[in-house]
Amino acid sequence: MRISFEGPSPDAIDTYRRQVRERLERASVRAVAVTARRGRAGVRERMAAAGLGRLGNAVDANADRGAVHRGPDDFSTSARFFVRSRSERTLGTLAAYLQGAEIAPTRGRWLWVPTDSIPRVAKRQRVTPALWRANGLDRTIGPLVLIRSVNGYPLLVVEAVGVDASGKKRSAKALRKSGGARKGQVRKEMLVAFIGVPRTARAARINITSILETARAELPAVLSAELAKETR
Repeated sequence: MRISFEGPSPDAIDTYRRQVRERLERASVRAVAVTARRGRAGVRERMAAAGLGRLGNAVDANADRGAVHRGPDDFSTSARFFVRSRSERTLGTLAAYLQGAEIAPTRGRWLWVPTDSIPRVAKRQRVTPALWRANGLDRTIGPLVLIRSVNGYPLLVVEAVGVDASGKKRSAKALRKSGGARKGQVRKEMLVAFIGVPRTARAARINITSILETARAELPAVLSAELAKETR
């Protein structure tokens, strides 16, 4: 008895290999896109948790949808993270929180750091000594007066002002015309509004590399799930 076995033809093998590679490429493109979205979400969530508000929304991710870079024996697909804003202020703030920075005054000798006794924002603008009068705070709280601290650094203070009796922050208000404090407040003879410093350092608060490494570590599991979809 003679038995013979004929395997698949070379053309059939090539077709099978091409189909497998195409499935793997499609799954890889989707897996990278999913991982990029997870990394972006991780950055934004971590920045919001660090008290940076919506600053993380400036960070975006863009996967090469459908783009596969093929070599003779392999292929690759990728995603990139970038900052959507072109604002120098936003870029500088991001760099400071992600990398740390030393901040020096750009105008004048002193960098004025606000205390938690005054509002952060007035008329949708960040409160600064330069905008104090323009935003009406010289009337609603009181005019700024320059004095020197014990270390020789300048302070901008408000004299004779009302503050919340329970110690609530950012509660400063001008006294009544009679000189008394408003309801729920007590009179304070001097309130420090701004502290003048020649420069200050800001430590990095977000480790973006760690966040993206966590997302990247999930890539094999994501790819496995996407490959499973190709066999259904």
